[in-house]
Amino acid sequence: MKKSPLIPTGIIICIVFACSCLFKNESNSPDGGAALVDFNFQIKPILSDRCFKCHGPDARNRKAGLRLDIEESAFAALKDNPDGHVIVKGNPEASEMVKRIYSTDPQYMMPPPSSNLALTDIERGLIKKWISQGAKWKKHWAYILPEKQALPKVSDASWPKNEIDYFTLAKMDERGLEHAKEADKERLLRRLAFDITGLPPSVEQVDRFLNDKSPDAYSKMVDEFLASPAYGERWADYWLDVSRYGDTHGYQDDLPRVMWPWRDWVIKAFNENMPYDKFVTWQIAGDLLPNATKEQKLASAFNRNHKISQEGGIIDEEYRVEYVADRTNTFGKAFLAVSFECSRCHDHKYDPITQKDYYSLFSFFNKVKEFGFVINLATPDPWMPIIKKDLEGDLKFLNASSVLLTDKDTIRQMVMVDSPGIRKSYVLKRGAYDAHGDEVNPNMPASILKYDSTYPRNRLGLAEWLFDPRNPLPSRVIVNRVWQELFGRGIVQSSEDFGNQGSIPSHPALLDWLAVDFRENGWNIKSLIKKIVLSATYQQASNSSESAREKDPDNIFLARGPRYRMNSEMIRDNVLFSSGLLNKEIGGPSVKPYQPEGIWEDVSVGDKSGFRGEKSYIIDTGNKVYRRSLYTYWRRTVPPPSMITFDNPMKEMCEVRRARTSTPLQALVLLNDPQVMEASRVLAYQEFQNSNMSESQMIADAFRRILTRKAEQKEIDLLKEFYETELAKYKSDKKSAIALLKVGHFPQNKNIDPSACAAMMLTIQTIYNLDEAMTKS
Repeated sequence: MKKSPLIPTGIIICIVFACSCLFKNESNSPDGGAALVDFNFQIKPILSDRCFKCHGPDARNRKAGLRLDIEESAFAALKDNPDGHVIVKGNPEASEMVKRIYSTDPQYMMPPPSSNLALTDIERGLIKKWISQGAKWKKHWAYILPEKQALPKVSDASWPKNEIDYFTLAKMDERGLEHAKEADKERLLRRLAFDITGLPPSVEQVDRFLNDKSPDAYSKMVDEFLASPAYGERWADYWLDVSRYGDTHGYQDDLPRVMWPWRDWVIKAFNENMPYDKFVTWQIAGDLLPNATKEQKLASAFNRNHKISQEGGIIDEEYRVEYVADRTNTFGKAFLAVSFECSRCHDHKYDPITQKDYYSLFSFFNKVKEFGFVINLATPDPWMPIIKKDLEGDLKFLNASSVLLTDKDTIRQMVMVDSPGIRKSYVLKRGAYDAHGDEVNPNMPASILKYDSTYPRNRLGLAEWLFDPRNPLPSRVIVNRVWQELFGRGIVQSSEDFGNQGSIPSHPALLDWLAVDFRENGWNIKSLIKKIVLSATYQQASNSSESAREKDPDNIFLARGPRYRMNSEMIRDNVLFSSGLLNKEIGGPSVKPYQPEGIWEDVSVGDKSGFRGEKSYIIDTGNKVYRRSLYTYWRRTVPPPSMITFDNPMKEMCEVRRARTSTPLQALVLLNDPQVMEASRVLAYQEFQNSNMSESQMIADAFRRILTRKAEQKEIDLLKEFYETELAKYKSDKKSAIALLKVGHFPQNKNIDPSACAAMMLTIQTIYNLDEAMTKS
């Protein structure tokens, strides 16, 4: 699989660091100065981006038999000149690499002009300087076991609240940055509530926090949010991206499937603070645990979240292989941040993962008795029944009251069941299902960690290998992703790729300290989140000086608090919560809130009765339409358009980092979505029902409920002016006001003047459309 160069994200930190190292010394030449050049953070990103395509792990594309990704080859004698060497430690003039990167002869220079990968003067200078300093080689940073370093010295020892702050402040000191002041209490509590629960704080919680003058007031709110059932829903929502969760099978027919019991288990696991190693082990191999319970078997459904074809005429084995490949790719990205998929057809071009390594991992997931083609079944084999009796025992956390009505009813939940000896695994030439190469057995790349001979060669052994104390990746990977969810950007920005083409960490010592601390504290997710949100780094205001923004526009070095647009679920859930519409019921089958009329028809197969699945999208009735967004029915071929517009992933493959775009469509969604319009109407009703308030007071109250802070007078005045303009318009056109108030299923209140109500409804909708309403700042 070809990967595009990640210059903006992959080596930008390297270049910034390089420039600071090169030019803070007495010499301004590219190879001048005395600062020690670091191989992992300054040289290897350059080699990976410019050289590994022809001189990396991929044997098929390797030129001149030269590898620059391994130490032995990089320092070896030249094949055509035994007296010459690519790199001569301490002697750049004698190094063939230096001669070629400085050459102007197109037949001799490297990289060749045809590659369009020319080095900059700074990059050439760094390589020359690194060689002159002895060319110290290091293992790839992500494959070195993390260690806790001593806390660095900082300029202001009074600022840190915990260990995190020493590392971040030390980086600020290096860059000439000053930390921002602490965020005001209202905005800080809003940030905290959304990060932990995915919902805003209530007005009562805000008032309690503002009035609590005790030194642990903030810490108490942290504990309160972590103990909320909404915590499990918020963090399960992220895990649904990782697991590629959907309520249908995908492909052309895209028929319904039963997967919501597994989703409800994920919510339960987060709320119970199940240790991360146990949480993942159950999902990888819960069915293989000794005397596995139904709950452990249910957890293994993680591996069945992939798409499944139900189309006639396909080749069964071809699609079965695709399902196994999906599990293989998901394991690599979800738990290791390794792009195994790049090795399906050939050796990885950048990372030390061979094609044999890929199919050795593949073989762990290749023992399931399943078929590539399934004829119109809601739940393809293997599956386990969930009956009414289970709801009173092992699976009592499931909210299946609307599904299981009698003892005869059964839910068929897909799970994993291995059949040892069912089939052999082979390297598949070019990834083709029927092009068998050498036979392979379950194994993992020694470049990460050699597979211990004491581990069984099945998925349970794979989980043991993953959480072996010597494995350098799992704790780093999950710590980075939790950080990403709280700050909008990981310490390693490419949270899906810790390999040579990924980003290098902005704070490597901090990442390692947190990874070790996380392991030492029993893989405790809640404890990790608490430590991060209690830091002074997290509690900073998001605004900063012009100088700080010029030095660090992307806030890589954390001299201000996080500020970014919330995800689609938080935006919609905030609308429901602040209007009082939110149905806080947890779990159960997915629901169908408002979507555009006729949205499913063009992609549905079958007649109007939907004999091949659901033909039409039928909006749910009652308060089901007001459930949290993670319960929204996800049809893979027609995902909810308002959520996709706000960058929700398609859920067709494992995703660990959402894109964040800004488009005019997003404004149109908030202006026209029936959910936002209905919520604005309902909140307007509530304001008018308090007869003691003036219009300005109503606006101020709605403003606070939506933004969780008190409005300034000038904000109230602007909104009041807008309200009066709309009121005058609707007084002269009462029919339009009445029509506007019909949006949504919530019953109309005909005791309120429709012109005034419509005007207030649009005023509240304006508040929902403010940047602050959809931004965590």
